Amino acid sequence: MAEHNEKGKFGEEQAIAFLKKLGYVILDCNWQYKKFEIDIVARDGEMLVVVEVKTRRNDEYGAPEMFVTKKKQRQLIKAINEYVVQKKLENEIRFDIVSVLAEGQLVVVEHIPDAFYAIVQ
Repeated sequence: MAEHNEKGKFGEEQAIAFLKKLGYVILDCNWQYKKFEIDIVARDGEMLVVVEVKTRRNDEYGAPEMFVTKKKQRQLIKAINEYVVQKKLENEIRFDIVSVLAEGQLVVVEHIPDAFYAIVQ
């Protein structure tokens, strides 16, 4: 497995553990629609939560969450629209980011609820 794939998998594992501690129910991981992928689909109470996980070794070039571009946001919106259709869901949807900074043995996980909204220009 390529190093960036291993780093991404590690970050997703950290994010899942973190969200579970907060009481989230994980519904799907790495859910794909066409060329789009949702890292984590979870439920927080009745809210359906789309979680984009960004993992970096350091923040030399900016915090990990800074790398969730408008293009990526549009892709997540398209993917979750298809997800709710396929699963026949009617929940409200929220978009969160989980930032994982892993420098050596130190791992810092930051959760950003309502990181962006479905209206993206």
